[in-house]
Amino acid sequence: MYPDTQLFIAGEWTNGSDGETLAVLNPATGGEIGRVAKATATDMDRALASAAKAFEQWRKTTASDRAKLLHAAADNLRARIDEIAPVLTMEQGKPLAEARSELRNADDVIRWFAEEAIRSYGRIIPARKPGVQQMVMKEPIGVVAAFTPWNYPVAQAIRKICAALAAGCTVILKAAEEAPASCAAMVRAFADAGFPDGAINLLYGIPSEISEYLIPHPVIRKVSFTGSTPVGKHLTALAGAHMKRVTMELGGHAPYIVCADADLSSAVSMLAGHKFHNAGQVCIAPTRVLVEEPVFDNVLEDFVNAAKAVKVGDGLSDGIDMGPMANARRLDAMDRLIGDAVAKGGRLLTGGNRIGNAGFFFEPTVLADVPQDAAIMNEEPFGPVAVVNRFAAVDAAIAEANRLPFGLAAYAFTRSQRHAQRFAEDIETGMLSINDYGLAYAEVPFNGVKDSGYGSEGGPEALETFQTIKFVSQTNL
Repeated sequence: MYPDTQLFIAGEWTNGSDGETLAVLNPATGGEIGRVAKATATDMDRALASAAKAFEQWRKTTASDRAKLLHAAADNLRARIDEIAPVLTMEQGKPLAEARSELRNADDVIRWFAEEAIRSYGRIIPARKPGVQQMVMKEPIGVVAAFTPWNYPVAQAIRKICAALAAGCTVILKAAEEAPASCAAMVRAFADAGFPDGAINLLYGIPSEISEYLIPHPVIRKVSFTGSTPVGKHLTALAGAHMKRVTMELGGHAPYIVCADADLSSAVSMLAGHKFHNAGQVCIAPTRVLVEEPVFDNVLEDFVNAAKAVKVGDGLSDGIDMGPMANARRLDAMDRLIGDAVAKGGRLLTGGNRIGNAGFFFEPTVLADVPQDAAIMNEEPFGPVAVVNRFAAVDAAIAEANRLPFGLAAYAFTRSQRHAQRFAEDIETGMLSINDYGLAYAEVPFNGVKDSGYGSEGGPEALETFQTIKFVSQTNL
C-alpha cells in the first residue's frame, strides 16, 4: 500500500543521482514501510537549472492562465483524497479523518490562491505634473526555495507552493523525509495539471545539506521555511548573508486564557478538540492554559475528563481520536518535559506515559500548577500535553501570555467586551482567536511575531511575500 518516493526534477520523477535512499517509518509500529530518494548536489543543480528556466516562461504567463492550472491541480487532488489519505496516515500517524481533512483544506488553499492571483493589483499614482504616468507594478520575485515539516506534510507545502505559483514564481520544495509520499502525491496532482516542467521541483535528503546548498545559490531569490525557531534563525542568517527575502513560520507556545465569565463548556470542548489534534504536534496548539481562579477547579476537572476520553490508536483503525506521535524523538521530549514539570512541583492529573512497546504512542496528558521555571513552561512541547495554571486577574494572564519570546497564536474566552479588547490590544501575537478557534483559513493571515517568525502564509499578505514592487514613472514625449 505504501509507495517508495522519488524526487521530481524538471518534470520527471527520478531517483537520486547516486541511488541512495532513506528509510520511512510507520509511527504506529516503528517499522520501515518504504524508502525515499536522497538528493545530491547534482540533483540540486538540475532542480536549480530547471526552476530558473521555467521561471522565464511562468513569470510571463497571465494571472488568469495561472489560475486555471491551479484549479486543475485542485481538481486532481480532490479526486485523489481517498487514495492519498491512507498514505498520509501510514507515514505521519494522524487518524484517517484528520488526513482527509488536511487534504480537503489543501484543496481549499489551492483554489483561494488561484483566485487571488487574478486579484493581485498594482496601482496608478497621481503625478505632480501633467504628461507623467506613475504606476506601481507587482512582479514575481523569482525562484523560491521552500522547506516544510512533517506534522502537516501536505498542508504546509501547499501554502508555500500555491502562493509562489500564483505570484508567478517557480519552486524548489524540500519536503519532509519522514512523511514524503503524501507530499509527492500532491506534487503529482500539480504535474498532471500541466504546469511547465521545472515550475515545481521536489527534493528530499539531509535537511542541512539541502538548505546550505540552495539558500546561498544565486538562482534562489526567496526562502520560505516552516519549522523550529533555532533552525529558522540559522536559515535566516544564512539567507541574510546573501540578501535573500525570507518567510519564517516558526515555533509557538500558545496561551489559552479562560476567564470566569466565559462559556466554559465551549472553552473546554474546543481546548480538548484542538489540544490533542495531530497528537498535539501543531504549531498553533494551545499549550499554556490559563484559567481564572473562581472557575479553575471546574475547568480543570472537565478538561481532565475530556483528555481521559481520547481514544488513542493506529490512525487507520475505526473510532480513533489520536494517533501516534511522528517519531521517537517526540516521545523522549515528552518524557523529559513531563518528568521535569513534576519534579519541580507540578501536578500530573492524567497521562504522562508511553503506550505499549510498538510505535510512538503517548497518553493525552494534563499537568496543573506548574511553576514558571519548569522546562515545559518555556519550551514548545509539541505533543499531547497541556499545562493548566490559574490566574487572579486579567493583567496577570496577559503578562504570562507575553512572558515568552514566542508570539504565534493565542486564544481567549470571555463574555466581557472590555476583556476582549484588552486581549486584542495587549497580547503580543501574530494571531488571536477570541471565543473561537478561527485560525489557519486560506483567506486569513497566518504569521507570528518575535521568535515565532515573520511573513504571512495566508491571505493576500502571503502572495505579497513572493512579489517585488517596481515603481515606473513615464513622461510622454
